[in-house]
Amino acid sequence: MLKKVCAGMLGAMMISGTMVGMMPLQASAAPAQTSADRPAQTQKTEEPVKISINLAARSLAVLKGTEKIRLYPIGPGKASTPTPTGYYKVLSKDVNPTWTDPGTGYSIPSGESNPLGYRWMQFQGNYGIHGTNRPDSVGHYVSNGCIRMHEEDVEALFDLVEVGTPIEITYNRVVVEKAPDDTVVYYIYPDGYGWQNLSVADVSKWLTGYGVGNFVSEADIEAKIAASDGNPTYIAKVYPLYVNGMKLKNKAVIQNGVTYLPAIDLADAVKVNLGWDEKSSTLTSTLGKAAGFNKNDVLYCKADAAAALFHLTGMLDTNKNYTMLPTQSETAANVQAPVSTETAGPEAVKAVSEPQQQVKPAAETASAKTVKNINKKATKAN
Repeated sequence: MLKKVCAGMLGAMMISGTMVGMMPLQASAAPAQTSADRPAQTQKTEEPVKISINLAARSLAVLKGTEKIRLYPIGPGKASTPTPTGYYKVLSKDVNPTWTDPGTGYSIPSGESNPLGYRWMQFQGNYGIHGTNRPDSVGHYVSNGCIRMHEEDVEALFDLVEVGTPIEITYNRVVVEKAPDDTVVYYIYPDGYGWQNLSVADVSKWLTGYGVGNFVSEADIEAKIAASDGNPTYIAKVYPLYVNGMKLKNKAVIQNGVTYLPAIDLADAVKVNLGWDEKSSTLTSTLGKAAGFNKNDVLYCKADAAAALFHLTGMLDTNKNYTMLPTQSETAANVQAPVSTETAGPEAVKAVSEPQQQVKPAAETASAKTVKNINKKATKAN
């Protein structure tokens, strides 16, 4: 009888059952085919499947490549017997396991009374992913280290994975991801194991990595940490920003239906001076004026103001990049009519033939992209 120990149940336990994934004996091999005999086949490479478990969120995700295809609630180990974090693989798969208490020798065969449910997937030593006869315990820190799942969920997972499927187990209280509609959303979970104290700076760093750090206030983050309820907070949609084919450092951000663009990045890209009047919240470039927005010391303008400030217009393309090009008026202004040397005087010819004086780049007036530095170095609007 095949036996295993499960650290996830009440006390030490042993299971036995039918192993899944063992290679069957093969009959005598058929005559080998030559390459000429074999039909041409096109092999389709499928994305590998991976299990990702977040103990803080008490959730198990199934990833196919980078796509999350399943998300299940789990019951991980108690704080006194936590589930180990790290990188593992599915070592074995069992159907209808038998639970045996090695202390007493008492066994419970597969059935409604079996604490392991009807599926077992070992990932290290005595630890495994399994079902449960206590569905109310899922979603809580309850086991001796194993991962409990609802029976219908563990059976679905069992059919999705194979022996050798990678398993990553982490403890992350902060989770930031993109929703299907591209909105960046974040969650903060309670510190069930007492392993991860969070600060505003910690959370802000996560949000900055997704391009929305400037669009969440410190007060909002503090309140989110205090709640630590695991509920979603939707922030904004973020897209790479290009001007004349050049990718800019900061991104286009769409929040509540309004598109915000990093003003100094745009000024640098088109080489114009940019000033900021904090009192009136006005941006002034060498081309025009428009309202500005101070987002945590980074200046933004609305997309429809880019024409006045920078002679740029843009839109979201099919590749989900926000692409900006010169306005039609700017393009037309750059096309100069030819000057006849027969009718124009020498001064006119000289003026056309000599190179035009370049506008001082905004990068020289605002090298650091903050309100503080632009107030210090850029020309203020009246």
